[in-house]
Amino acid sequence: MNKSIAVLAGDGIGPEIIKEAIKCLEAVGQRFGHSFSFNSAYVGAAAIDACGDPFPQETLEACLEADAVLFGAIGDPKYDNDPSAKVRPEQGLLRMRKALGLYANIRPVKAYEILEDASPLKPEIIRGVDFVIMRELIGGIYFGEPRGRNEQGDKAFDTMVYDVEGIKRITEKAFEYAYKRRKKLTLVDKANVLATSRLWREFVTAYAKDHPEIEFDTMFVDNAAMQLIRDPKYFDVVLTGNMFGDILSDEASVITGSLGTLPSASIGEKTSVYEPIHGSYPQAAGKNIANPIATILSAAMMLEYEFDMEEEGKAIREAVEYSIEQNYTTSDLANGTQSTTEVGDFIATRIKSGSLEAV
Repeated sequence: MNKSIAVLAGDGIGPEIIKEAIKCLEAVGQRFGHSFSFNSAYVGAAAIDACGDPFPQETLEACLEADAVLFGAIGDPKYDNDPSAKVRPEQGLLRMRKALGLYANIRPVKAYEILEDASPLKPEIIRGVDFVIMRELIGGIYFGEPRGRNEQGDKAFDTMVYDVEGIKRITEKAFEYAYKRRKKLTLVDKANVLATSRLWREFVTAYAKDHPEIEFDTMFVDNAAMQLIRDPKYFDVVLTGNMFGDILSDEASVITGSLGTLPSASIGEKTSVYEPIHGSYPQAAGKNIANPIATILSAAMMLEYEFDMEEEGKAIREAVEYSIEQNYTTSDLANGTQSTTEVGDFIATRIKSGSLEAV
């Protein structure tokens, strides 16, 4: 099978971790007889530096022409620390989401037993945790209008907007995942305060009545934030809006002990994007110390969700789990001492061999 992948490495550690994910995809190709072509394009601060635009037209065209997009990270201190900057890397990310119709962000959260000591939570709380956060990605307060400041500059405002169509498509995707998992779905909202949340609750509750096989409940976001830490095993599929999903998914990263192990997929109307949930980590850029596992697992999600390559995705996951079990990881995990490149080489070798003895 031949597949084309647009590669948006972005900023900071993005190019380093993307390189290792590509290495693993090439290993998959060698083992299973597939061919992947990679077309690189600028995004974020790198794109601003190159052409003054965080998401140039050439990058959009590369995404639209590809079968899927592999994305690294964006962000640079020279923009992040300048509140007066007119053009910012994050604007490119929001524009990409809108242009590609990336309506559903899927973030799996899985705890690895060998990494229990890396989490600030007690082992008995996180052991066996395995859930998915389904975040609506192109609606809500991040995209609502009007937004801005008054003429005096002493008042700012943002608008949260949702419509039934936007809620419907993410709800359908969330129930689809629930059927494949433990058949349990929790809607997280703030329906006691927000009109948009009441619209969410009305629609999703009615939708759930047509799917009695799925155990359905609702939870206010403040309670959900507490339960993610107190009893994360309670959750299977978490369905929520854009801002709540952004916050809760980052909170959930403490369960694994590192952002470096968490992948994500953003399902689009035109092209889908696969990326680690962590940022550009500029302090580590160029030092060969960044954890590539989340990006490699994002590539596995691409194979499984986008290309129906279940066995190939499983091969990547098994190789990643083996590297973690052998403590062959970067320093952010347990007692790992390996470099970014060494971890990528180790995982790619395991993928190609398909056997532990050959690693």
